[in-house]
Parts: sequence; structure tokens; C-alpha cells
Amino acid sequence: MGEHTVASFDEDLEQISQLIRDMGDLARSMVSGSTRALLNSDNALAQRVVSDDAIMDARQRELDDRAITLIAKRQPMANDLRAVVGSIRMAGDLERIGDLAKNIAKRVGTVGLSVTPHDLSHSIDGMAQLVLIQVQGVVDEYAAADPAALATLRNNDERIDVKYTSVFRELLTYMMEDPRNITACTHLLFCAKNLERIGDHVTNIAENAYYVLTGTQLPANRPKQDETAMSSPAA
Repeated sequence: MGEHTVASFDEDLEQISQLIRDMGDLARSMVSGSTRALLNSDNALAQRVVSDDAIMDARQRELDDRAITLIAKRQPMANDLRAVVGSIRMAGDLERIGDLAKNIAKRVGTVGLSVTPHDLSHSIDGMAQLVLIQVQGVVDEYAAADPAALATLRNNDERIDVKYTSVFRELLTYMMEDPRNITACTHLLFCAKNLERIGDHVTNIAENAYYVLTGTQLPANRPKQDETAMSSPAA
């Protein structure tokens, strides 16, 4: 977007853009922290993630306030209006990512009471790493104004879906092999589903960012490979 005659208009837009970047960084930190806490039974780290959710909520409220004020004062049009409305939508998805990371963190204490099989910990970690790449990438590509990269990133959510299906089946196998695993594995099922949903919210952000940058929508038929949709737990 080009510069405006009124310099403060550009400053208002940049403040909103900076809040999106800040929320993206916090979302990445929360997802990383919650999964590390889960895998390492780190209750202190889990509590920090839970506390960070209040910061995420505050940043979303600030962005909403700034966006509404800008619309009322500046009456933006075309690209500017897309940027402001798109930022509100992206902030909503980032806030939801924070909620899902918090949900994972809140299960750390319960899961930590059981012994998680090493192979399963490795699978959860692998899924978390895929999600973190997506979270970090979507903010970076939006900041770089790279719609082609956003389109590619959006389609890469398929990898998370495939990994989630694999983790889901592994967890069911552990529960069937030993009923003593049922409690821990049930909590891990919720955690894996939360990670998969984080990937979906990143997809929403990528789609909104692409629209902000180009004025066109990505095709609706995004690849989707979650084969557990009919039987997975709600988070």
C-alpha cells in the first residue's frame, strides 16, 4: 500500500500491522511453549502459557479498538479497507490459536501423571513442529507481502492433517493395548486435535492475508486430509 497524504493515516495502519505481527509472535511462543510443556511435563512453563493468553486477549482488544477508530476517522477505501478488515479477521484467528495453546497447556498436569510412550511423544512433537512452521510462516509471509508464499503455506496444512490422522491412530492403538493408557491418551487426543485446529486457523489467516494483498480469494477447494473427522474428540 502506498503512502497517504495524511502521515498519521499511515501511522495508524502501521500500528495495526504491528499488532498483527506481535500477536503472531505471541501465538508462536504459546504453541511452542505448550507443546514443550506437554512433552516435558513442565508445569511452570504450562502456567506461563496460560497466563500469556490474557496478553493475547488484550492485544486483540487493542487491535479491534484501533481498527474501529481508524474506520470511523479515516473512512478507508479499497486496499486500505481490506487491510483493516483483514487485520480484524486475522487477529480473531490468532486469538483463537492462543486459546488452543492454552487448552494444551492446561492438560499438562494431568498427562504428566502418566508415562507417555517415547514413540508417541516423538509423534506429537513432529506434529507440533509442522504447526509451528505454519504459525511462524504465515506472519512472516504476510509481513513480506508475498501472496504466492501464502497460497503455498495454506495448502501445506494438508501435512498437518495427515500427521494428525497418524497420531490419532497411534493413540487408539495404545489405548486398546493397555487400558491404563486410556486417561493419558484421551488427554493427548484433545491436545493433538487442538494442534490440528491451530493449523486450520493458520489457513484462515493465510486466506485473509492473501485477500488483503491481492483483492482476490484463493480457491475454496483446499486439500484436506483429516480422516478422523467423524470420530475425533471436540476440544
